[in-house]
Amino acid sequence: MKAEIRTSAYGLLAAIILLWGVNWPIMKVGIQYMPPVWFAAARVLLGCLCLFIFLAARNRLRLPHRQDFPAILSVALLQLTISLSLVHVGLQFVDAGRSAILAYTMPLWVTPLAVFWLKERLDKAKWVGLALGLGGVGVLFNPTVFDFQDSQALLGNGLLLLSALLMAVVIVHMRIHRGVLSSLQLMPWQMLLGGVLLAAIATVVEAGKPVTWEWPLVLILAYNGPVASAFCFWAYITVMRGLPVVSTSVGSLGVPVSGVFFSALLLDEPLSISRISGLALILAGVAAVSFSDFRRR
Repeated sequence: MKAEIRTSAYGLLAAIILLWGVNWPIMKVGIQYMPPVWFAAARVLLGCLCLFIFLAARNRLRLPHRQDFPAILSVALLQLTISLSLVHVGLQFVDAGRSAILAYTMPLWVTPLAVFWLKERLDKAKWVGLALGLGGVGVLFNPTVFDFQDSQALLGNGLLLLSALLMAVVIVHMRIHRGVLSSLQLMPWQMLLGGVLLAAIATVVEAGKPVTWEWPLVLILAYNGPVASAFCFWAYITVMRGLPVVSTSVGSLGVPVSGVFFSALLLDEPLSISRISGLALILAGVAAVSFSDFRRR
């Protein structure tokens, strides 16, 4: 039975790598039809609806307890409202493949945050991982390949890095949070609050900006809500339960690789030496940090 569960979990992990990876070029196309914050609100609320239906059908839908409120607020405000807005706005100015790489620097920022917030100590593996990851970021921002005079490029890349940092804050907070409901049971409530806040922000900051309601946008939203948001989140929770922590962490690094590949395939984005080198160094750094965490458990 355990072997079957593990086999199923690896299958779901492969699906996540594929589905989340291909979603980077899909999101890049989506924000051409809909303003970025409205796009974020639409995908979150669609995913929220799907998760409510899924949990209700399995008789697992529960009202959150008071102890769950910090987790709901943390994820809804920092991850779903602010971080997701930054990702979609940043995508307007940055290639989808590069955006995927920058977004997945998030595990690197967890390390220094955990040192200052949780008083964790850095071992040699984490020092090496952090150095490799920051080296990869340095390669991506090498002045010979990155135009620091381009204000839009600076803005987009900065927003994506800030998004990754905020995600790291959420991860560190969730490490110490002790609630009542499971992560899956909390997610629809987090998405409901986050989606409502995103819609409120979009109403103000994107007032008057048109939405081009054509079939490509309908299909993109149909993918982003039920598949990339609801299904992939459920699948990731299932994978974390069925596989060792290091397998989940390192396996997830396939997402930016997949994102770069599909962005080159579907959007004809360049596979430059600097992009591949930066990606490789960041992945190596995150892998080193993940192995260090695994050894300490």
